[in-house]
Amino acid sequence: MTEAIRWGILGAANFAYEQMAPAILLARGADLVALASSDPAKAARFQAIAPRLTVHGSYDALLADPGIDAVYIPLPNHLHVDWTLKALEAGKHVLVEKPLAMRADAFDQVIAARDRTGLFAAEAYMIVHHPQFLRARELVQGGAIGRLVHVDARFTYNNAEATDNIRNRPETGGGGLPDIGVYVIGAARFVTGAEPAAIDFAEIRYENGVDVFARFDASFPGFSYSGLVSMRAFSRQEVVFQGDEGLLRLTCPFNANVHDMAALTLETGSGRREEERFPTANHYVLQVENFGRTVREGVAYPCPLEFSRGTQAMIDMVFDKGGRP
Repeated sequence: MTEAIRWGILGAANFAYEQMAPAILLARGADLVALASSDPAKAARFQAIAPRLTVHGSYDALLADPGIDAVYIPLPNHLHVDWTLKALEAGKHVLVEKPLAMRADAFDQVIAARDRTGLFAAEAYMIVHHPQFLRARELVQGGAIGRLVHVDARFTYNNAEATDNIRNRPETGGGGLPDIGVYVIGAARFVTGAEPAAIDFAEIRYENGVDVFARFDASFPGFSYSGLVSMRAFSRQEVVFQGDEGLLRLTCPFNANVHDMAALTLETGSGRREEERFPTANHYVLQVENFGRTVREGVAYPCPLEFSRGTQAMIDMVFDKGGRP
């Protein structure tokens, strides 16, 4: 393999154009060399920012290109597992958008393919690469707020008018829990290092076969948890870790420096309050760089497939408690 990982993108999704293609171009040790798209207009946008880009007319053609080491897959949710498996069998490392799968047990075949091929595959769960979350984990697990008592996690936005959006369509694996449940759940698991014992309560509201609102409570060993996700509420992003000696609040934990400034605030006894801000960190770039270090050097990855499977397992538990449509 060349020193720089040569990336191809499977599909000309808006998110790939706006976030991941620029991230690959900015990341150290990465080179964006190919795109699979049958739409010349969509491909032209990518070529404008990556003039040397090779455009393949099909996904299979891109996977057959020997000049590509790794692929990024931003396809609709229901296609993630199949194309991840095809990419691994074609000899490519894979970074696939979240959720990789719609149920936890579907991860098992991908994990098996990863192990069989000796290639690397990961879900594009970018927040764990951001220094805000690395610092939060250090503080919580280091006892900065004392014994952890409770975690609150909230992520909402309103896309009610976007009826054609894949998030509002059941046939493409839409819904709030698949789209953003991974954030409020994975955030708690990553920072605390703990796994849920049970879902104590879940309320899920549906429209046209997709969940548009979900609130749920869970029991973790030693602390309680409350989560909220919605595609029908005003934008809100926040995670709070409350201990018996302090409180840690993460502002803009999911769309860092887009929704708001990424920051964390630590409050402890006697009114002491400390704030740390992260105005320049780009978690998409950091994700690509960490992926490359894992592929080239075998460095441990912040969220291997086993971690992502655990998040999906908790989402499954919420659906089981609250009821599927």
